[in-house]
This record gives sequence, C-alpha cells and structure tokens, in this order.
Amino acid sequence: MAETNVASGSSLAVKHYSAALFANTLKGTTAIDQLVGAVEPTAAMMKVAGQTQPGMPIVRIDNLMKSAGDVVSLDLVDTVSGEPLMGDVNREGKGSTLSFSSMDVKIDLSSKVIDAGGSMSQQRTKHNLREIALAQLSGYFPRLNSQQTLVHLAGARGSQVGTDWTLPLQFTAKTGTTKTANFDSVLVNTVQAPTYNRHFVVNGAGLTAGGQQLASIASSDALKLVHLDLLRKRLDDMDQPLQSVKLAGDRAAQTSKMWVFLATPNQYSVLLSEGSLRAFQQNAVNRAAYLDTRHPLFAGEVGMWNGILVIKNERAIRFDPAEYTKVITAANAATATETDQQVNAALGAGYAVERGLLLGAQALGIAYGKTKTSGMQFGWKEHWYNFESNLEVMGEKVCGHMKTRFSIDDGTGSKVPTDFGVIAVDSAVPL
Repeated sequence: MAETNVASGSSLAVKHYSAALFANTLKGTTAIDQLVGAVEPTAAMMKVAGQTQPGMPIVRIDNLMKSAGDVVSLDLVDTVSGEPLMGDVNREGKGSTLSFSSMDVKIDLSSKVIDAGGSMSQQRTKHNLREIALAQLSGYFPRLNSQQTLVHLAGARGSQVGTDWTLPLQFTAKTGTTKTANFDSVLVNTVQAPTYNRHFVVNGAGLTAGGQQLASIASSDALKLVHLDLLRKRLDDMDQPLQSVKLAGDRAAQTSKMWVFLATPNQYSVLLSEGSLRAFQQNAVNRAAYLDTRHPLFAGEVGMWNGILVIKNERAIRFDPAEYTKVITAANAATATETDQQVNAALGAGYAVERGLLLGAQALGIAYGKTKTSGMQFGWKEHWYNFESNLEVMGEKVCGHMKTRFSIDDGTGSKVPTDFGVIAVDSAVPL
C-alpha cells in the first residue's frame, strides 16, 4: 500500500516562505457533462406518437436508488405503422401487435482510495492533507464518469493515454486484440462496437458505411463541413433517424431540429480551417438565440452546420496506424457480431484516426444505485490505521453506463440491432 509520507526536509514540509499549494490541474470534466438530462424510464413511454420523451443524449436513471437489485431494464416500443382500416370493414382481431425491444444496464461499485499520511506528515505541512485528498477525489470521479461515457458511446477506448485518463487501454498492445485484464470490470457493462448502420468512415468527399473502410483510410480523409451535410442528409433519409436533441426552453425544437456532434480537438481544428468558418460559428450564435436562457452547450468552442451543433471535446478516441479495433461488418449487421479490424498501417507518419460522435436524444443510459456509506450515488469514507495515526480516505460511486441499443425494424420486417442515439464517424487527423 502506497503511503503519503511527508518526511523531515521534504519539499512539502512547512517553511516560513511556503504557504501556498499549487494543484497540477488535469483536463477535468468536458462537454459530455452538459449532455445529461434527468428522466425516469417510465416517461419514455409517454409520447409514443412519433416521439418518445424529448431529452438529452445522456439519460440518467435513478430507479436502482429506490429498490434492491443491480440491473435496470430499458425498453423501446416500436411506433405503430401500416394502413388504416377503412369504412365498415370488420375490425375485430385485426389489431396491430405492440412490438418491444429491451436492454439491461448493470451497476457496480467503483472506489478510489488516497492515503492522506500520518500525524507527523500533517505536522510538517501547513496544508490540510485530509481536505486535499477530498479535493482530489472530487476531481477524479467526474473524470472517470465522463471517460466511461465517452468510451461507451464510441464503442472503443482507443489508444490516447496520459495522466488525465483513468481508464485502462482496451487491448494489451496497440497491434493486438487481447483484452486488458481490468477493462471490462472498470467499464461495468460491455463496450459495444458501433452497429453497422451507425458507423461511417470519411472516404474522400464521401462517407463509407461500416468500419471495414478503416483498412484503407488515407491521410487526406479529413472531416470537412461537406461530411456534416452528408450526415444531415442521411438523417433526413432515415425512416427512424436519431431523435433530435431538445434543450430546455428551446422555442425552435420542432421547427429547427438539432443534433450534437462531439468532435475531437483535432477534428474540430480541421473544421475551423475551412473557408466557411464565419458562417460555421455564427450559425451557433443564431441558434442559441431561440433558447430562453443560454445553455452551457453553446458556451464553449462550438459551431453549427446544417442543424448539427459541433462541440469540441477535450479527449479523443484515437487509433494509430496498424492498431486494431472492433467493428461490425455488413455481413454481420443482423447479428451485431464483432470482428477485429486493423487501421491502415500505411496511413502516414504524423497521422492517426479519431472518432467523432453524432448524438441524438437518449443515446446512453447511466443507471445509479446507492452506496452503503451514504445511501446516495456517491460516498466518502475515512479509515484510520496504524493505531489511528494514519488516515486513508475513500470515495466511491455505484453506477453503470451503457449505450442504448435496440433491435429496430429495417423497413423489410426484419429487426436489426441499432445504436439508438449515436453515430460514429471516423476520420484521419494530423497529430
């Protein structure tokens, strides 16, 4: 067990000229934290007539706070369609059958322990080590939460690393496919690769469906505004598109539908280099004017194009050349069976592939339980040891994240596994 030990002569020890403490600040929370909307699962059935409960891309579910259990079921009811019965035709026994699809979200306990040192460690420094430990945990869990959300939405962890990341890599090696030992347990629910009908790869001026295109992606396959136009066209052409995002107090929610594109920093930088930068940014300002109050989503680095609000996220799901990731091929679209796909090894020096996310409403569910420590989602506990001379502090949360995926009618009567509220878009980026 690693201990915090402020020894005599330590740089942390009290000196008459040293009373301030500078924290090494990491990225912290991101735009993802502004995408959460609180809603009870039963409310999703309230507006079956063409639209379920309006809301945000991330749905918070607190049912497990109120009852025993570690799994909550989310259900989707298909919208009734087909021809009406006309005139005096016999209507008995000709009712349309309600069709449902469901998924389960598990929860688990996540904990982080910090050793706040002993009596002499505290004596040798002006800084309250207990309060510092609490502050560290207060920053740690939001980072953990936003990263779990990002990885589940993207369907992959990627290989971006750094002290800011709290999650292990998905695979033990970049060019391997063996899972890292703790990956599944830390993510609680299985990370699912994007379904075939919700995965696109930039291919020149076009978008190619499915992740197999990663095998031949080139350094010139950068995300441009024209690709946002193509995404909007696909949304308009879909029988069952991503539901639009509805912000509180949005007076144009029905007449000017909006989706959110979560771009990596590199993808966002490429979009800013386009000649239509002024219109890209002004569109976001114009759209925000329809909200009763300015929403935090519009407060950061944002632009808007063809109804898609582009937000710069501070973290990236990144794949290096020759790296493997999981995809679903066209042949496996009906089963969602995943296969290993290698990113083009000849992509070029100084380039990688990064995954942007087009989000609609109810893209991901976060189910919360209650900790034994506090009876709430998060808990804080202190433990004295070594004859009550040393202190450990622990933070914990009980929750589970999972991308919403249902089996949806493809228009031919067959049901196909479909990511309900997110489309993954891969593009090449300069590093």
